[in-house]
Amino acid sequence: MQASTESTPTAGHSGTIFVAIELSQKTWLVTLHSPDRDRLSRHKLEGGDHAGLLGLIEKVRARAAEKLGWAPGVVSCYEAGYDGFWLHRLLQAAGITNFVFDAASIAVEQRSRRAKTDRIDGELMLRTLMAYLRGEPRVVRIVRVPSVAEEDARRASRERDRLVKEQTAHSNRIKALLRLLGMAVDTPRRRNWLAWLEQQRDWQGQPLPPHLLAEVQREYARLMLVREQIAALEQAHAAQASAVPAAMSERRQLLQRLKALGPAFSATLVNELFYKDFRNRREVAAYCGLAPSPWKSGGIDLEQGISKAGNHRARLKAIELAWLWLRHQPDSALSQWFRTRTANAGKRARRIAIVALARKLIVALWRYLSTGIVPDQATMKA
Repeated sequence: MQASTESTPTAGHSGTIFVAIELSQKTWLVTLHSPDRDRLSRHKLEGGDHAGLLGLIEKVRARAAEKLGWAPGVVSCYEAGYDGFWLHRLLQAAGITNFVFDAASIAVEQRSRRAKTDRIDGELMLRTLMAYLRGEPRVVRIVRVPSVAEEDARRASRERDRLVKEQTAHSNRIKALLRLLGMAVDTPRRRNWLAWLEQQRDWQGQPLPPHLLAEVQREYARLMLVREQIAALEQAHAAQASAVPAAMSERRQLLQRLKALGPAFSATLVNELFYKDFRNRREVAAYCGLAPSPWKSGGIDLEQGISKAGNHRARLKAIELAWLWLRHQPDSALSQWFRTRTANAGKRARRIAIVALARKLIVALWRYLSTGIVPDQATMKA
């Protein structure tokens, strides 16, 4: 449904100022509904102008208080995205009740060509906020904002993942350059690799051409820099373990007791997934995007696969962990289930089954951290 520009119903919320903030890097569009007026008002601010935002809200609140005779409360919302959660903490510190919306959960028109502007999005977000406060079920999903310590703790694992990808990219680039001449590659990550490279010759017995050699040397220098940064990051992470919240540190240690889970993998799982408190296994699977997405209507009954919603980093780690679990926990009940399901299956069926195993495994680990119940027949480290 498209937001209308007419007056907004405020039954039961006559004493509240509703604020919807449409964020972008260049401008902020603030859509307001105040109990002293029957229409919506819109105000454009420069991107990041939090002082102007608080001043605007205080101005509207003072105007409404003068007309009503008492100061109304303020409830605001914005969509989770590029700006993160600093604005949420700012509004909360100013005494404003704020909600961070999951943008994908807000209902929009299903036309093939629907209008989309900041004005329409702001009005729709404001109406969604009102509907949520009226108690309408499942009108929007609210993002749980982590604490500053929880948010900061995940920085190390995310940076390490990016550096590992860069390391792989530099190694592959060096190998590709050498294969252009049909030369041996060896292991570019060795410290004395350049000295080894100087001794290599192509099929004609010639060394590398000067420009190609210079490019390989620069690529190798970047590779060594990335490896140094990874080592420094791991050392700093070990030295600053005490700065991690106690609950997260305890869960990391519990995961490391299981075979197949090392310090880096346990830290990533806790930082991305198990820092949250889930109520049931469905929430765990949904947060990882491993929940099913059926399409059932009338005589149609199709399965579209997993939703791929939520935290994509947690989903990737869950699937990677499923393969590691098969290797290091071959006697566990989950590994036996996978082998039974894929005994005579092809590659596609194995890929489907590994996703199902990842969902079962993540739920089993959540139960292990919540209740202490070890996954069936899993091996613990000595």
